[in-house]
Amino acid sequence: MEFIRKFIGIIALILMANISFSQSNQAALESAFTKSYVAEKNGDFSPAMDALKKVYDESSYELNLRLGWLNYNAGLFDEAIIFYSNSLKLKPYSEEARFGLILPLSALGKWDKVIKTYNNILELSPNNSVALYRLGLVYYGRKDYNKAYALFNKVVDLYPFGYDGLLMLGWTSYFLGNNNQAKVLFNKVNLYNPGDKSANEGLNLIK
Repeated sequence: MEFIRKFIGIIALILMANISFSQSNQAALESAFTKSYVAEKNGDFSPAMDALKKVYDESSYELNLRLGWLNYNAGLFDEAIIFYSNSLKLKPYSEEARFGLILPLSALGKWDKVIKTYNNILELSPNNSVALYRLGLVYYGRKDYNKAYALFNKVVDLYPFGYDGLLMLGWTSYFLGNNNQAKVLFNKVNLYNPGDKSANEGLNLIK
């Protein structure tokens, strides 16, 4: 019995020490994030990153994600890719980390990797309208109108009276030579936003 009491006492001390350490660690993290947010608000990205680096833990998804964002805003695109990639290793299903990763990839003009990352998002979430729309913009910018059409069309299926989807599907239809559909879509845009400049530009080209 004496042995059992001593054993239980040791376990209790260990648990109390762990709780104390956890609370101390949480306080340090909150303080670091607070300092980081304040510095970012002032446009001081270097101090914002330094505050987090003092408590950096490579196994922390939140620290890696935030450092990815701060490095991107500081124009340190390669570093941002590293931190966002670390986030994805920790949370493989994360859409927010993938959307974050796309930012520095786009800034560096790595469009094939951008496309791959958007497709990864759509594999996990086929009806993610943001990924569908933005990937559509990439293909539209490349004048690959057939691929852009399929993506914008799905956006409109999901949001039949959504401004962005209707407008881009209208322009894509126009460049594919489908003027009748383009006219219908541009007119719908004018119901959403009467007198829309871009929609009326399209309608004038069709006349």
